[in-house]
Amino acid sequence: MNCASPSQTVAVLGAGPAGLMAAWELQKAGLSVVVIEADDKVGGLCATHSLEAQAGTFRFDFGGHRFITRNPELLEFVEQLMGDELLHSLRKSVIRFQGRTYDYPLAIGDLLKNAPFSLLAGAASDLLFKLPFTTPVTDRQNASFEDWIESRFGTTLYRNFFEGYTQKLWGIPPSQLSADWAAQRISLLDLKDVARRLLPKRDATPRTYARSYRYPKYGFGRIFERLADNLRDQGVDILLNQPVSGLVREAGRIKAIETAAGQRIDCDQVISTLPLPVMADFVGIDNQLGFRALRFFNMPMATDNISDNTWQYLSDPDILATRLQEPRRRSPFMSPEGYSSVMLEIPCFEGDSTWACSDTELLPRVQSDLSRLGVDPSLATGEYASTRARYAYPLLRCGYQQERQRVVGALNQIPNLIMTGRQGTFRYIFTDTAMEMGQLAARSLIEGQDRRAEIFDFRNEPTVIETQSVA
Repeated sequence: MNCASPSQTVAVLGAGPAGLMAAWELQKAGLSVVVIEADDKVGGLCATHSLEAQAGTFRFDFGGHRFITRNPELLEFVEQLMGDELLHSLRKSVIRFQGRTYDYPLAIGDLLKNAPFSLLAGAASDLLFKLPFTTPVTDRQNASFEDWIESRFGTTLYRNFFEGYTQKLWGIPPSQLSADWAAQRISLLDLKDVARRLLPKRDATPRTYARSYRYPKYGFGRIFERLADNLRDQGVDILLNQPVSGLVREAGRIKAIETAAGQRIDCDQVISTLPLPVMADFVGIDNQLGFRALRFFNMPMATDNISDNTWQYLSDPDILATRLQEPRRRSPFMSPEGYSSVMLEIPCFEGDSTWACSDTELLPRVQSDLSRLGVDPSLATGEYASTRARYAYPLLRCGYQQERQRVVGALNQIPNLIMTGRQGTFRYIFTDTAMEMGQLAARSLIEGQDRRAEIFDFRNEPTVIETQSVA
């Protein structure tokens, strides 16, 4: 891979965290950059959307974002970018299941206080008679999520707190879901470890996530809106509402990007954050990779407080959403004074009935589920709106790694193409990792080093990243 020269144009496909950070590094090096984005705003999955209601402006993110990172330089960059708009926030989460509320992460003391006897008896039986003779699954590349969790938590906790929620979120049985992401998201080693940690004189709550995080006053997407503004100030073109429709290739290289609006953008180098299977389709690579979509149902509420929880995990399979979130818990500026809002995070597949139905058709189901969860739907102002994310979760079926590697290998035959970011590398990663991936992609061009293999496997170590946050 040759160094990109200032006379060359680099096309960055996608204005999410990875794409914008790549553009930032490229423009600092004096390269000509054009960013091409399909949406009408920057941020990708980290964008913040506004609902203009009678009471004022309500803001909703694409999901439950927080800025956490173990990279002090990246934290300093975000702090300087956002200034006094960046808040310190604390996360409080619970699990809702069968009419009961449990602390998240699971804690023995809380389970003893709140769980039904049948669940406690089953968990005790697993702890005494099953787990001592079970070796935790360590081959996360080939194991299923079901096997990974059961070998650590036992059958009872798996079936109560993981099985239904996981199938609802991913749309496939946990026995068909790869476990290779679990070690970075779930830090409890096993049920025995949970018990040991929660004995008297021990830390009462095993740390499985960063309690403290950074969050902008007016939504997570403000980080990337600010970054885009700075890029424009430096002369970078950011083309919005320009979905990529095709690639012009000559002699094995990408020569231009074609958009759905009929525009052709000539380029010398390409950094793409487009979903890996989408990019594969553009160059004629058959693949079986897919994504799980999300629909967010957003509702202003005529009350200043729904609960003290940042979000609630909804484990009941017959409740439509996987999480109930209250944006005001992240920042009081997410809703007008005296008001709050709820956001229901609903997994689906693009084009299915949950994805396609109107807000009016979905409203009765939402109201029913809120009532079950103890949220009075009559507090709603009567205004509501959905936002949708087509490529929310890469569908990590058991064995997907081989298909991913085959597609990656084929795309890497294009010498002036670098894939990066969450969707572009088909990885279930945090925002800071996506930002670092974008930087890495840009630096590989600037330095003339082929680091594509490093990008695809970046930060893939089996350690819980959240517990190392310096934010």
